[in-house]
Amino acid sequence: MQKEIEITLAPEDVGEEAQLRNSLSLALKVDISKIKGYKILKRSIDARSRKVIYRLQVRAFIEEEPVPEVFAVNYPDVSNNKHVIIVGAGPAGLFAALQCIENGLKPIVLERGKDVKQRRRDLAAINKEGIVNTESNYCYGEGGAGTYSDGKLYTRSNKRGDINKVLQIFVAHGATDDILVDARPHIGTNKLPHIITDIRERILNAGGEVRFDQKVTDILIDFGKIKGVVVNGQDQLLAEAVILATGHSARDIYELLHQKNILVEAKPFALGVRIEHPQAIIDAAQYHCDIRSEFLPPAYYSLVEQVGSRGVFSFCMCPGGIIAPCATYENEIVVNGWSPSKRNNPFANSGTVVQITLEDVKGDDPLRMMHFQAGIERTAFQLGGGNLVAPGQRMVDFVERRISADLPKNSYLPGTKSVMLEETLPDFVASSLRSALPMFGKKMRGYYTNEAILVGVESRSSSPVRIPRDKETFQHPQVSGLFPCAEGAGYAGGIVSAAIDGVNCANAVLKYI
Repeated sequence: MQKEIEITLAPEDVGEEAQLRNSLSLALKVDISKIKGYKILKRSIDARSRKVIYRLQVRAFIEEEPVPEVFAVNYPDVSNNKHVIIVGAGPAGLFAALQCIENGLKPIVLERGKDVKQRRRDLAAINKEGIVNTESNYCYGEGGAGTYSDGKLYTRSNKRGDINKVLQIFVAHGATDDILVDARPHIGTNKLPHIITDIRERILNAGGEVRFDQKVTDILIDFGKIKGVVVNGQDQLLAEAVILATGHSARDIYELLHQKNILVEAKPFALGVRIEHPQAIIDAAQYHCDIRSEFLPPAYYSLVEQVGSRGVFSFCMCPGGIIAPCATYENEIVVNGWSPSKRNNPFANSGTVVQITLEDVKGDDPLRMMHFQAGIERTAFQLGGGNLVAPGQRMVDFVERRISADLPKNSYLPGTKSVMLEETLPDFVASSLRSALPMFGKKMRGYYTNEAILVGVESRSSSPVRIPRDKETFQHPQVSGLFPCAEGAGYAGGIVSAAIDGVNCANAVLKYI
């Protein structure tokens, strides 16, 4: 007999099998000897009261031996099968490739950047020297933006596809099985590159292709049907279907589509700053303690406030994390955050952004939101003074509109410069943040403090352009065989949702060809 039940455990007891079995016995009112095994289905921290506990959803096997669940996907040899071009080797592109193989199609993945190993040198140059390789950086390259910016797997995309299958594939390629049960699963930037490499090897071993330094510079169309792509300005590659999974920062792709009169649309996005606190402040606020227990992970937070008609919210929160320079072009500042798997850095950072609507940027140009975004990033660069030094301001100083005499120690490696952040943020963004931050402080003790630094600008929360597609066929309404996919097309917002969208696009391709 199997029974599912929720039990609670003290943090120090979570890793103790004897304590877990004893709790199951008491909750189920059965002798402990009758419990032959168990499977943890979900695990989360409940810090709503002063006594922090773990909540576990557990399947218990009573007088019945558990049968191990084996996850397996059949990846046949597709070397000589019909091929599909996939533009971009981020999570959408890689999972689209895996699904194509499962469907008996040969994926040819074209990535403008480098493989994960080669990307490290370019990231080192960004962090240490302020040098941006416009084709290999935190956003471009194998694994996409998520590879070196954290690997958070939390998603609300429950109705879009099989989340568990995506997580299982990550586990099959080297992730720990903790991601299958944690409420906020996280792989960590230090571990993701090895997992991405294993996924690439899986694609190659099945007869697919993954090509690096392959920038798509044109799309070939004949009588409203896709015919293929041009790579690096000269090489043609033909195919009946192209999955466009280029991520939210490939501005040249949006410009290419617009120049070719292929419909693109302006899309709302969010803009703001990355806010960093000492992790100890967040731990004390969330766990109601002076010093975090060794049995608890660095604390997380999620904050949202409505300021007039605008939402102000935190996202991509990185406990024990690092603020990273994520520019994709020269003379711009873009910041993001990541955490290693242990989340053991002394700072906690989070994007804190304000909604930008289409009415905020007047005009008919479908790329106007993108140009607006780019202009703010260039202004941030100028305020920082070059070499990717980012503009910064202490939190209370920002709200009270005074320049910070100095800036707190922080994790942003290229360095920060004390400025008035209102000089780079639009007035309505700055005023919304000024209203929201003290209110966040009322919700979370210690949050509103001058020990926190605001670093600008957090501008790539999502794509400022949407590439439209049919809801049923997933194809562009003007171009048969062109499948806009994931974040770059405006249909996803993170690793898991992008992976799911890649799977969905691959399945749509199978129906098409």
